[in-house]
Amino acid sequence: MGLFNNLFKKKEETTASTINQQNNTKHFTSENDFLEKFGALALEKQRNLYTVTGGLSWNVDMNKEEITFGDDLTFPMQVLGSFSHSSETWLWIWDNKAGGYAESVMKQALLLKQYGEENNIDILSVGQFDAVENDLHIIGMMAVEMFNASGYYLGNYGQGTMVVTLKSDIVDQSESEELSRILTVFPELISTFEIRNHKNAFTNYLSQKGYEWTSNGNEVKAVKNTAIINAVFNENNLLTKLNGNS
Repeated sequence: MGLFNNLFKKKEETTASTINQQNNTKHFTSENDFLEKFGALALEKQRNLYTVTGGLSWNVDMNKEEITFGDDLTFPMQVLGSFSHSSETWLWIWDNKAGGYAESVMKQALLLKQYGEENNIDILSVGQFDAVENDLHIIGMMAVEMFNASGYYLGNYGQGTMVVTLKSDIVDQSESEELSRILTVFPELISTFEIRNHKNAFTNYLSQKGYEWTSNGNEVKAVKNTAIINAVFNENNLLTKLNGNS
């Protein structure tokens, strides 16, 4: 907690630059911009998380700032906020006046608030607002990518759902066959979220996965070692066909 304590002692000097210090390359200016640049990577991490924790019970210890799955999978966590099932509103943890939570468990949420204020991103800077389930996923994905977390978890506790991020080498090292993962994750991304330019999102994902790709009109071909991926987009840059082989 020493780094966090130091951060808040010098909040005016350090808060604005902390996100860039943690990740110099990840910058976005809107929800769509985030999804096109980093959405597929964030969703891929969720699949890794599910591989490790899927089907297990969960419990959080706010004092220890840990989340446990099953009997013995315990990971450090950060709490972002919660969604009320009755009012269908999202409440950031830093705006939860009745919670009495320690600042150390909300350091990511506070930094995202600062980032949202600097870049006019309401979903990060407005303390409470009407929300739908996808908003919870977008908030979790943004935090995961900005802070290089292993994933986010939506914990349903009856009256609401809390959103936390976690860090785990077990999750990070969860392996899958890369080609099939790409061919599964990207269609899931564009079917779950409204993304304006599928082609931009897909080529960003390919580059992040180390593929060399070329574009010929509405077609994209990507190659990495023996793996080949072909994608076709319509005149609005929306995906119409995707296949691959190795």
